[in-house]
Amino acid sequence: MIFHSSFESIYLVLPIIGFVIGLFGTMLGGGGGFFFLPVLTLIIGAPPQVAVATSLAATLPICIIGSLGHHRKGNIDLKTGGLFVTTGIIGAFLGAAITGLLTAKQLKVSFGIYAIIIALNMAYGTWKKKKAESDGKEQVAGTKFAKVTKGSIFGLSAGLIAGTFGTSGTAPVLAGLFAMRLPIKLVIGTSLLVVLVNTLFALGAHFLVGQIDLTLVWFLTAGSAIGAVVGTKMLSKANVDRSENNIRYVYALVMIAIGVLMMINN
Repeated sequence: MIFHSSFESIYLVLPIIGFVIGLFGTMLGGGGGFFFLPVLTLIIGAPPQVAVATSLAATLPICIIGSLGHHRKGNIDLKTGGLFVTTGIIGAFLGAAITGLLTAKQLKVSFGIYAIIIALNMAYGTWKKKKAESDGKEQVAGTKFAKVTKGSIFGLSAGLIAGTFGTSGTAPVLAGLFAMRLPIKLVIGTSLLVVLVNTLFALGAHFLVGQIDLTLVWFLTAGSAIGAVVGTKMLSKANVDRSENNIRYVYALVMIAIGVLMMINN
């Protein structure tokens, strides 16, 4: 169901938050949808089920703008992205069905646990990569079968998370692409494309079982769309390859912090 909530003064901070999320979403990959759910539940106080569907709607402009910008700059691996998307669509519909079965408290706690687990996995993978680099060993991406298996598993997980939590499955996508040893800019661009498709299908599923607050969507996207344009341009000028490991660690730490907050604020 689509509806407009009545205006509240706290909504005025949403364009600023949206701008920051749009900026870093296109610079770090994944569209920033991971952060919309905590913002809507912890700051605005929206019911989790409403926050999930609204988060998906607010993520779309970032993903569309970011994907187009990265495609023009050659930062998208279409073959790898297609692998993630294939199973991600299935997961998106399954996740939307799961959301309707969870209570508000269960949804928030589940999101917190998920965030911490995926963050620890990303941090461990980064540590292994950094250790291999310091030892002078080059990590290999694995066989074609291994790539397909990783892409399918992480893709399904991403779609499932997108449909369940409305975060567009950012973390599993990034974790999977990093595990496949893609260069950082290809990881960022390809993840935006995968997230875009997952978000579209998850949002479609939530039209049947969820509630979307268009008032919150308008305020968030007023800033996030601008941030997405700026973020894409900033990334093209930045030398992110040198700071790739630090970017992963920072992302993991932020995810853990949000996960803890979601678990304790019930």
